[in-house]
Amino acid sequence: MSVARLFSIVCVILSAVAYGFSPVKLSSRPNIVRSIKMEAGPGEVFVPDMPRRNAMNAILVGAVGVSALGLAVPYISFFLPPGFGQSGGGGGVVAKDALGNDVTVKGWLDSHQGGARELVQGLKGDATYLILDENKNMADFALNAVCTHLGCVVPWNKAENKFMCPCHGSQYNKDGKVVRGPAPLSLALAHREQDDAGKVLLRTWTETDFRTGEAPWWK
Repeated sequence: MSVARLFSIVCVILSAVAYGFSPVKLSSRPNIVRSIKMEAGPGEVFVPDMPRRNAMNAILVGAVGVSALGLAVPYISFFLPPGFGQSGGGGGVVAKDALGNDVTVKGWLDSHQGGARELVQGLKGDATYLILDENKNMADFALNAVCTHLGCVVPWNKAENKFMCPCHGSQYNKDGKVVRGPAPLSLALAHREQDDAGKVLLRTWTETDFRTGEAPWWK
């Protein structure tokens, strides 16, 4: 039996108590009438007093609220992006690989070559590039892979040493700075950090964009 259903049953019982009725057998129905008349008085209709009505209203609101909350939680969760609420210290989000596993710095270095730019799941669930230089040092920034033109995921072209969008031809240099339109802006930056367990943390970049010297447009 679900918690909501159990709570509803309890509410029904409590409401009966709030109105002044006590559980009786079906065979004793005349006793109910007598008890009502005794409480209400001869020729009068029993009307619950204000405290009992307030108690009944509170029980009814509680029962409806629990049921509504039980339905609302999974519904709202459906619209939240993957990884929502999974954060490390200082607001960092742990990067995830294609299988949804936490990315560690050591594991990434062991499985990738120098100069690699490969995707992980980053802030807000967006595809994000982790960057290694030729000596396999991981950059302290990461790049959101979403093109600033119409939102395509931009692949890395190692031969051209650029990020080149296949949708409309926008191009970005190795650091994600736009060098060819129609994209109007550079790829969004994120801080790349490491927690105590060696996991890769991504955090929103709020400082000046080092590629342009301007304030970040993605804030």
